[in-house]
Amino acid sequence: MNSIAMAQRAYAPTTAPTRSDRSVEYDVIARVTSRLKRAITRKDFPRLLEALHENRKLWRTLAIEVADKNNALPADLRGRIFYLAEFTDHQTRRVMRQKESAVPLLEVNTAILRGLKQDGPVT
Repeated sequence: MNSIAMAQRAYAPTTAPTRSDRSVEYDVIARVTSRLKRAITRKDFPRLLEALHENRKLWRTLAIEVADKNNALPADLRGRIFYLAEFTDHQTRRVMRQKESAVPLLEVNTAILRGLKQDGPVT
C-alpha cells in the first residue's frame, strides 16, 4: 500500500452515515413484514409462527414506546399506534389458533411502511 492510499484510508470517515429514527423504524418493520409475507405466500405455518412472534414483539415495543409520557409523537397518533398494537396482539392469537388469516397483519404493517416512507413531519 502506498503512502497516498494509506493517507486516504486514515482520513476516510470511520462511521456509517447517521440515519434518522424514521429510516431505522422503516427498516425494522420492513424486515418483519417481509418475513410475514413470505410465510403467508408459502403457506408455511411453522415459519408463519416465527414471523408472528417477531411481529408481536415489534408491536409490543411500539406500544411501550408510545405509552411513554415523554414520547414526542402527537397524542392522537400515539393512541392510534397503541390501538394497532392491541389489534395486532388479538389478531395474532387468532391466527395462531388458525381461526383467522394473517393478511390483516400484513396490511397493517404495509400501511405503516407507507406512512414512514412519506417525507415531511409525522402527524
